[in-house]
Amino acid sequence: MAKLLYSATASLDGYIAGPGGDMSWLTQHLAIDNPTADRVLANVGAILAGNRTFGGDDPNRGTDSEGAFGGRYHGPVVVLTHQPPAQPLAGVTFAGDLHSAVEQAKEAAGDKYVNVLGADVAKQCLRAGLLDEILIFFAPVLLGDGVRMFDDPGGDQVRLAPIPGETAHWYRVVA
Repeated sequence: MAKLLYSATASLDGYIAGPGGDMSWLTQHLAIDNPTADRVLANVGAILAGNRTFGGDDPNRGTDSEGAFGGRYHGPVVVLTHQPPAQPLAGVTFAGDLHSAVEQAKEAAGDKYVNVLGADVAKQCLRAGLLDEILIFFAPVLLGDGVRMFDDPGGDQVRLAPIPGETAHWYRVVA
């Protein structure tokens, strides 16, 4: 059965996007060879994204590398939104509630990962007890402002456990 994995690249001060959702800061850090990211990509069966992330800034917009995983992901995408577009998009399913979106993404992923993209969707999955793992890549930059990796004022503490044999920043959600 598919697991939900939230993976993101963050600045050292904990931002996954700059002010206004700007992702241009990330471009220079994506060119770095990353065997862990390659391994994750090979094991992603579907993407679950929030509407802001799906329609937001792409550090590779207008290039052959536009899209998830530098344009290398070509599979099903489920977008959690209350405002689906009037015209359907090939390979993209729109869902209006979290549980339906997760169910559809898991079904599409089969026995691979559902890769969660977007801080808000990751927070919703975590709050609902649906998130299984978290993988964070850190880029050597301080953004100072923007969209935080996790921002949940008043939220509960969540315990994480390192995944044996993986990077120092790949964790299993414990509670």
